[in-house]
Amino acid sequence: MKLGQIAEIRTGLVLTRKKATLEYEIKNTYKLLTLKNIEDNGVFNQEVFEDFPSNDQLNEEYLTKEGDVLIRLSAPYTSIYIDKLAVDLLVPSYFSIIRLKSNKYIPEYISWYLNSDMVKKELIKSQTGTAMSTTNNSIISSIDIKDIPIEDQKKIAEIQRLHNRETFLLNSLIKEKEKYYKAITHKLINNKN
Repeated sequence: MKLGQIAEIRTGLVLTRKKATLEYEIKNTYKLLTLKNIEDNGVFNQEVFEDFPSNDQLNEEYLTKEGDVLIRLSAPYTSIYIDKLAVDLLVPSYFSIIRLKSNKYIPEYISWYLNSDMVKKELIKSQTGTAMSTTNNSIISSIDIKDIPIEDQKKIAEIQRLHNRETFLLNSLIKEKEKYYKAITHKLINNKN
């Protein structure tokens, strides 16, 4: 099944058209999703979302909804699942928004599948541009999605969630160990005994 057959796919908002440049132009301020908010493995990091002052009330189709899947349109083509903690974020045009219209698939599975090495290799083969490799909605729509039972999709989603949690904890441990080793070496160097 092609992704375009099971989902509605649209590009995020071109920000330059809607950015307020003067204080009196601001009609609304939105939390903006940027590339720095997402890790290459498809999870949110601890970066704060930027404020985007808009000169207009923006269409809600450009704001994240629970169950959305976003995919970055440039390498490394990272995909991320939007859960209830990441709703109402403004999606810029360097992401595509994927909203499932089929109940045969769950968004967590689609996000995992889009982040798989197999799909990323296909996106690299079909990339456009020389200075900055990009893809587009037409190519994303043509991605073949492996049809597996919903229970197996849920298992994959749970394994992915556990893997992401373990990775986060291991990275946190590494950071704490770095602080510990720096403190010990600093103490040894500055010890006058």
